[in-house]
Amino acid sequence: MDGSLQTSPSKTFQVGGDLTVNRLGYGAMRLTGQPSNFGPYADWEGGKTLLRQAIALGVNFIDTAEAYGPGDNEDIIADALSPYPQNLVIATKGGILKPAPNNIQADGRPETLRRGVEGSLRRLKQDQIDLYQLHRPDPKVPFAESVQTLAALKQAGKIRHVGLSNITLEQLQTAQKIVPIASVQNRFSLSDRTHEALLNYCTAHNIAFIPHGSLGAHPLKRGTPLAAARGSLAAIAASHQASATQMALAWLLHRAPNILLIPGTTTVSHLQENMQATEIQLSQVELDQIDQHFTE
Repeated sequence: MDGSLQTSPSKTFQVGGDLTVNRLGYGAMRLTGQPSNFGPYADWEGGKTLLRQAIALGVNFIDTAEAYGPGDNEDIIADALSPYPQNLVIATKGGILKPAPNNIQADGRPETLRRGVEGSLRRLKQDQIDLYQLHRPDPKVPFAESVQTLAALKQAGKIRHVGLSNITLEQLQTAQKIVPIASVQNRFSLSDRTHEALLNYCTAHNIAFIPHGSLGAHPLKRGTPLAAARGSLAAIAASHQASATQMALAWLLHRAPNILLIPGTTTVSHLQENMQATEIQLSQVELDQIDQHFTE
């Protein structure tokens, strides 16, 4: 690991150098039909209430994507929050087609990305998208061609900042030669450090790193190979009168100043619990103990 964990992490970060956001945001993906995040959210009015409560609790960064629904997730955000609070940043993603629940296709063709941006603008009821991320590189399309399309859309004023998701460090460096990259969204958590080198690079270059899967598939499930490590995490959490889930989020906030968290939930109580993770201050001893258990 490069550098050291922060014992007093900042609560905000500037995306692209000019959009100040609170580092614990909200991932809206689960406000879609189930299973497979397909179709509109069943409790539409309840979803709107949850989004409004997130704003009331201090969330000013919401992550969504064209593929969530598809389109329905962007619709519910606009229905709940438009006209938007002045400081709210909405990040969306394009470059994936989802014609059926279990049919996900990467499509990074220029015409698809242009159509996706126009659709997101319409559904979100915006004149410009704050942060538009390539959802996944398309192996059938030259990566540079997809990024060049987003660069042109930025130049045209359709999007403010360009981000990337599910990429390699080499792809990030390729993209940086074409357009400034404001964010990277890859898997990362206490138990999954696969993209640690990419995170370290983003930290060094002041690029927002937005981990998806920040709590893992089953963060507290017993009987897994990480059960002992999670037991240690729970013990430290208990000393802070916090849950192990809150501790996992707090560790990420301490891990690097450019990490923006987007945990998703469908309940107000869980949303409130997640938000309280920003108040947890971990000592260097505690950070070392947690890190040691999860990297052994």
